[in-house]
Amino acid sequence: MLTYLLKERSGRFVLLGTGCLLAGYLCQFLSLPLVSTLCFYIAIFFLGYQATKNAIVDTWQNRQLNVDLLMILAALGACTIGFESEGALLLFIFAVAEVLEQYANDRSSSAITALMSQVPETAQRLLPSGETEEVLTGELKVGDQILIAKGAQISIDGTVESAVEVNEAALTGESVPVHKNIGEEVYAGTVNAGQSFVLKVSKTADQTVFSNIIRMVEEAENRPSKASRFIDKIENKYVWSVLIAVPLFIALLHFGQGLSFQEAFYRGMVFLTVASPCALVASATPATLAAISKGARNGILVKGGAALEALNQMEHLLSEKTGTLTFGAFDVVDYELADELLAEVVFMEQHSTHPIAQAIVTKFKAVDLSKLDRQQEVEELTGSGLRKGSIQIGKPSDFSGFADPKGIQGKLSQSDYTYVLVSKDQQIQGYLALSDQIRPQAKEAVKNFQAAGVTVHMLTGDNEKVAQHVAAELGIDQYQAAMMPEDKIHYVKTGQDKGYIMGMIGDGINDAPALALADISVAMGSGSAVAMESADIVIVKNDLAKLYQEFESSRKLKRIIRENIIFAVGVIIGLVIANFFGWITLPYAVLFHEGSTILVILNGLRMLK
Repeated sequence: MLTYLLKERSGRFVLLGTGCLLAGYLCQFLSLPLVSTLCFYIAIFFLGYQATKNAIVDTWQNRQLNVDLLMILAALGACTIGFESEGALLLFIFAVAEVLEQYANDRSSSAITALMSQVPETAQRLLPSGETEEVLTGELKVGDQILIAKGAQISIDGTVESAVEVNEAALTGESVPVHKNIGEEVYAGTVNAGQSFVLKVSKTADQTVFSNIIRMVEEAENRPSKASRFIDKIENKYVWSVLIAVPLFIALLHFGQGLSFQEAFYRGMVFLTVASPCALVASATPATLAAISKGARNGILVKGGAALEALNQMEHLLSEKTGTLTFGAFDVVDYELADELLAEVVFMEQHSTHPIAQAIVTKFKAVDLSKLDRQQEVEELTGSGLRKGSIQIGKPSDFSGFADPKGIQGKLSQSDYTYVLVSKDQQIQGYLALSDQIRPQAKEAVKNFQAAGVTVHMLTGDNEKVAQHVAAELGIDQYQAAMMPEDKIHYVKTGQDKGYIMGMIGDGINDAPALALADISVAMGSGSAVAMESADIVIVKNDLAKLYQEFESSRKLKRIIRENIIFAVGVIIGLVIANFFGWITLPYAVLFHEGSTILVILNGLRMLK
């Protein structure tokens, strides 16, 4: 803490002011009234400098009054009636509370700063000759190859060209190294836990997961919760109310109760101090920033306090199946297709990033594509597969009006596999059967959400048989099969029309409209950029258990903010009543009022645990 105070200008002023305040009390004890008064005034200058600056800037530039103004006026008022020590003490505790709040905010973002400091600024780029050259990561382009030494931190996102072990603790919080196969992606800031390997750059330095974390957290600070917005909205009006009430209060005591003007004015300064909403203003923001920081440290990117607020109110959670509830790492287990059409399918699927497409390409990577017409365009049918000329591939529901001379569709209804059909000239020619595995952590997360009162729905484009099988395995009662993108939008809107708070998880381009419509939207870090931009929350790894952890964190944040607000308002009311009856002096008013602010901030920092 001392290091922090010395580093910041406001902190150094607090230290100087504290020294002068202590010197003033010492001189007062030694019966040196002139010297002690001078020390108190110097202390007031240093301790009140930042508050005065904030008050002037807000009043002049933003046409807004804030709590800093109340504190300055209270301190100056105390000085005018000879209570310099009380004025200095007031500003001392207020300045300490302000510095502590700033420290809390900085502490909340320190995890992000620490995260970024782990990303190397340079990389070893491989040259055609086989030698390496050291370059700045900002100079790397997509397609460049870099060498990652054993134990080194990875400097940029890319795909591995050999099987490797990577420690992703800095990104996801999981300390167990993750095995990466050839072609799988690794992220900047993670650590090579195995032998040296070659990395093919897949994203530029400003597009990496780490750079997105920084951008999203910075944006989050400008997206406050409803509680924060409400407090900010009433602060100006509240300060005006106090400034009007103080002279009326002094007049009431002086003319109504017959107190001397000095005594009435003194009690007015106490009122000005205790009525200041310092603790109330600090009730939400430090705790919210701490929660956002904690989430980022654990691989959850939350885009603001409003997203956390919506998350803790969520009543229904709609989840995509592939890649979220299941691994999405499909494997082709059966197929019936002529060789020339199989080659066409492999070529077409190379144009898609869908897990099913990748599985087909991987399974049939040895198929000869040299005789294919590569000039003909491959068209992506949103939510319905791919088309190249007269050839179309997609899920069975997309071929309901097609001729089926081999009776293939009848065979598929008897299996739990995921099927891709292939047609030519409006006739179904064959199929590929794929299998997917359920994520163990998803099963636990579904159970936890349901226990917390959140209804989980599974939405999938797969057929009824597959959907029913996966839903039964996960214990999900609500599921919808064979869904198109517009069906997901309708599903979200139907729930909202009934008054429910709807959450949505997705990872593809076709999920983006539903994500944008949902009250709280969640995207998987391995999903499309469009889905991540549309979402309120991004899970770096496809782990639904982490979303439940953030759900629990959002509930804790709600409790802490509610505790802070009740406590802050209670202290203000209690101190105002005590002052009305003359039961409290300015030093005690300062101690209790600013002490409550410090307690509120410390309570908010519990979110970092």
